[in-house]
Amino acid sequence: MDAGGVDITVLSQTSPGVHQLSHRQAAIEAAQSCNDFLAKQISHHPSRYRGFACVPLQDPQAAVLELERCVKEFGFLGALVNGHTGGNYLDAPEFSPFWAMLEELQIPLYLHPVAPYVLPHVFEGQLALDGALWSWTCETASHALRLVLGGVFDRHPSAKLILGHMGETLPFELWRLDSRAEILPVSRRPSRPPSEVIREHLWITTSGVCSDAALKCSLEELGNDRVMFSIDYPYESSELACHWIESASIDEVTRTKVCWQNAAELLKINA
Repeated sequence: MDAGGVDITVLSQTSPGVHQLSHRQAAIEAAQSCNDFLAKQISHHPSRYRGFACVPLQDPQAAVLELERCVKEFGFLGALVNGHTGGNYLDAPEFSPFWAMLEELQIPLYLHPVAPYVLPHVFEGQLALDGALWSWTCETASHALRLVLGGVFDRHPSAKLILGHMGETLPFELWRLDSRAEILPVSRRPSRPPSEVIREHLWITTSGVCSDAALKCSLEELGNDRVMFSIDYPYESSELACHWIESASIDEVTRTKVCWQNAAELLKINA
C-alpha cells in the first residue's frame, strides 16, 4: 500500500467463501468467525483498513442479523457475496430481507466471482476456460443480469451493487442488452431498459483489468462517477495496477474520481 500510494484498502473474504458451505449452521458460524477476524485485523491499522461483511445467505434472516452486527458493531462499509449460494441466486424472493437491510443501512453489495454451480458443456475439453480466465466472468455477469432483469432494483430502489474486473464485461454490452430486451415477448420483457437499471444501480471497480481502452469504454458507458480503482491484490500486482492508473490516458478530474473520490462517496469514507 505504501509503495503504491494507497491510503485505504477495503478487505474482504475471497472465493469460494462461506456461500459454498452446504450446512446452514456451519455457514453462520464461519461467517461470524470471518467477520470477527477481519474486525481484529482492521483494529491493528484502523486508519488504513476497512471491511466488507461476510454473510451466511444459507439462512437469509441470519445474514440480515450478521450484516447489521458488522455495520453497527465493526463499522463495515458493505457486504461482499461470492456468487451463488449453493446454486441459489440473489434475485430469489427469499433474499428480499437481505436486500432490504442493505437499503436500510445504506450500504452497497459487492458481487464477487465464484465458479459456476454446474460447469457448462462448452468448457468441456478446454478447462483453461474454467476459472478466473473466463468462466467466473460469465457466471458473475449472468448473476448480475439476473438481478437487473429479475426486478430486484424495482423492488429495492435504493439498492447499490458493485462489480469488479471492469464490470465483468457488462459496460461493453449495454447497447446490445437494450436492443435484445426490446424484442423479447411481453411476458419476458423487463420493465425498464437494462442499461437504465445498470447505470442507476451499478458501480464497477478496475480490479484485475489494467487497460486504458477498457477503462475509457467503462467511463463512457457508465459515467466517471461510477468507476473505482481497485487492485485485486493478492491476485494482481499492486505495483503494476498503481502505476497503470497514475499513467492512464484520462483527464485529472476523472483520475481523482476513479482513484478515490467515487469510493469515498459510495462507501462514506472520510478521506
